[in-house]
Amino acid sequence: MLARRGSLHGSLCARVVRHAACRSRCLAPHSNLHSSARLSVRNSASVPLSEELRARVKNAPLAASYDPTVVEQGWQQHWQQALRPQLESNPKVFSMILPPPNVTGALHLGHALTITIQDAIARWHRMRGLDVRWLPGLDHAGIATQSVVERKLHKERGLSRFDLGREAFVDEVWHWNEQFGGKIMSQIDHLGAIVKKDQSYFTLDDKRSQALEKATKKMLPGRNRAVEFGVMHRFRYQVADSEEFLDVDTTRPETIFGDVAVAVHPEDSRYTKFHGKHVVHPFSHERIPIVTDAVLVNMELGTGVVKVTPAHDPKDFECGRRHKLPEVEVIDKYGKLCGNIDQRFVGMDRFDARQLVVEELQEMSLYVEKLDHPTALSICSRSGDVIEPLLMPQWYVNCGDMARRAADNVRNGVMAIEPKSHAHTWFFFLDNIQDWCVSRQLWWGHRIPAYRLKPGTAGTADASDQWFVAASLDEAREKAEAELGFKLQNDDLEQDVDVLDTWFSSGLLPLSAFGWPNMSCDDAVAKDLSSSYPLDVMETGSDILFFWVARMAMLCEEFSGRVPFEKVLLHPMVRDKAGRKMSKSLGNVVDPLHVINGISLEQLLTDLQGGNVGPRELKKAEKELKKEFPKGIPTCGADALRFTLASYLQQGRQINMDVQRVVSYRHFCNKVWNAVRYALPLLETTKDAKVTADNPADLSLLRDDMTLADRWIMSRLAAVVTEVNNGIAANQLAASVAAIQRFFVQELCDVYIEFSKPVLYGNRLQTNEHEDAAAFEQDQFARKRSAQATLHRCLDYSMRLLHPFTPFVTEELWQRIRDSDPLNTSPSEQDVETSILCSEYPEEAHMSAWIDVDAEERMALVINVIHGIRSLRHTVKVLAPNAAPAGD
Repeated sequence: MLARRGSLHGSLCARVVRHAACRSRCLAPHSNLHSSARLSVRNSASVPLSEELRARVKNAPLAASYDPTVVEQGWQQHWQQALRPQLESNPKVFSMILPPPNVTGALHLGHALTITIQDAIARWHRMRGLDVRWLPGLDHAGIATQSVVERKLHKERGLSRFDLGREAFVDEVWHWNEQFGGKIMSQIDHLGAIVKKDQSYFTLDDKRSQALEKATKKMLPGRNRAVEFGVMHRFRYQVADSEEFLDVDTTRPETIFGDVAVAVHPEDSRYTKFHGKHVVHPFSHERIPIVTDAVLVNMELGTGVVKVTPAHDPKDFECGRRHKLPEVEVIDKYGKLCGNIDQRFVGMDRFDARQLVVEELQEMSLYVEKLDHPTALSICSRSGDVIEPLLMPQWYVNCGDMARRAADNVRNGVMAIEPKSHAHTWFFFLDNIQDWCVSRQLWWGHRIPAYRLKPGTAGTADASDQWFVAASLDEAREKAEAELGFKLQNDDLEQDVDVLDTWFSSGLLPLSAFGWPNMSCDDAVAKDLSSSYPLDVMETGSDILFFWVARMAMLCEEFSGRVPFEKVLLHPMVRDKAGRKMSKSLGNVVDPLHVINGISLEQLLTDLQGGNVGPRELKKAEKELKKEFPKGIPTCGADALRFTLASYLQQGRQINMDVQRVVSYRHFCNKVWNAVRYALPLLETTKDAKVTADNPADLSLLRDDMTLADRWIMSRLAAVVTEVNNGIAANQLAASVAAIQRFFVQELCDVYIEFSKPVLYGNRLQTNEHEDAAAFEQDQFARKRSAQATLHRCLDYSMRLLHPFTPFVTEELWQRIRDSDPLNTSPSEQDVETSILCSEYPEEAHMSAWIDVDAEERMALVINVIHGIRSLRHTVKVLAPNAAPAGD
């Protein structure tokens, strides 16, 4: 049984006042459609270039070859200027937060996928005129970060946190945070994210601490805390050399390190096929046997499979003797984990380890569920202490009402989860919710703002068991004096040594990131919060739907009275190309900067050896690196990486990432570069050309001069504009990138540019000998001008369509394309330095007038005839014109 416990109650919490203004809630194109087929930069979009950028894109010719290390320099600072709100009155706001990466180390490709998706959404909305407020941040990641720093201390200095003491150890963690926090923000920059860096947050900073105090100070004052007993944890062992698993139950997950076998009943037909085989230990990765034991195993209980831990269970000890199994002691007499086990757990209290083991198994996708299970407790007759298991006090949050609201919001359509297949996970957790233990026996994190009388302080006999939750020591003393009826000194009170669960602080981020709870004392904060909350979308990985998204849904509505977001977009997990989860302990994590900047095999191996990979996994990881990257990873650039990640989103619940695929998309970026480099000289026109009736400035007025190829490519451009926008609006980014790649390569480059060459180069033959030479020359000029304008329009729109996915190369090229408008329709705009980010995104309304079914049908016939001729020529081995036979 659990003793009295504190809980959070929404009726006692401050609520954020609803804001009257209505805001856009969806990703669908807004209704402010444009009738003009021509796009421009916005009136308020003056964004001066830096001297470096001006020299590169305005005063120097386009480089002969695409080099992402050059192209990706300088634009991040330029985009930060472009993020300034529009000058129009009451611009619509689009708000979003970046799931804060843990400060346990560098970002991996899973983080890069999140950034790619969110940045594409953010740029799309920014180019559609919205004020984008996309806030980045870092998570202090209590247990994970503390464990990493403890391992580092032990490895480098042979010290534990107890050797340093709490204050000195926390200083070490802050130093770690400063080191890796800066590295993470640098990685975010390299990926091109247009986050609002001036509004970045850290889940342990002062503002987030104020939010935590606000959320926790209404806890009930009196409670005893207890470790959760009376439950059975079910997890699974993978059968060696197989895709099958065996589920086992245990009330003590921390003893997993002492498991030396799993046992089944010899007559249980469910497991006959596993006799004599082995399972793989999830932490040591060693093979341990599957034994048959009719004494230990009851086929009717649990799963019929029992984990065997001889050193820590008398029945398992006897089983071990019968099967001559080793006895591995993993918990010492002080209740701390010991022995030759995962070093993160050595010296850790068994109950701290219990929770961490469960969390690690969840991360490995090996944790199944938690079941109610009656448990008997043994009491020491001398000390009155519990022998095993040991009672420990904890803080709990009563989640019943909050969970019901969050579940009903999805059922009733108030909140949508996409893909819809993940809704069952939402309901499974929230419909079976238990009280949330929010206290952690750690040193790194938000100290629980609860105080009690120190033992021995004069007062009532049980005063030291009464807790006072307050934002400060002074406030706690005042509460205690009012409750106890006598005066106290501040040093009569002591604060709880535990810290809050990291998910509790991150669960408040939709509110706290925008300034909650400081609305009453700061009008700017109140305005920012009212216009930014709720978020327009919550995009994150499907693996943290319950751990983070559900907690946000519960807590933020509890304190604000409104759901924190109406749409949840979930993306798949990124795994290596073999399908394994990317893990630092496995050595298969790929740093995005290694793909962006390139890295040698030698440096990859050096980085691997300096990590936290165990000896056994290290050899395997080294072998895999040498096999997959024999020449290292070539420089691919952020654009190629982003385009690759977006293209992978057509897969299901996981992405098996092959870095070699990024190399192929670098070739696509090179294709874009070369196409623009080819086109720019052909777009040059007479500098003194004036707009007249014979020399119109609007492409739509050139229809009569257009060739079949011109009209066809404009119709295809109209189709891809619709397809790309629909894909982004429907969260189908893979469909969008596939559409724009198909248009640019197969239709613009392979067909239209080839067809337009005779016109652009002035090589069209005069087929009618009676045609007036002057008339022919005028017609030639008109057709060339039309082809120039068509090609410019296709390149301009292509850069804008591609920009959310490949921001660097499109910005670099668009600056030049913008200055090469053959119609010269807006010289004043061309003189204004700006960013493609401030230009309008092509939408269906811009291009609907260019849909030409007749031109598409006729052009399809022409293309099929050409393909047929080429196929026939290849079949009969007829050389192409002007091709010299071999040997000549």
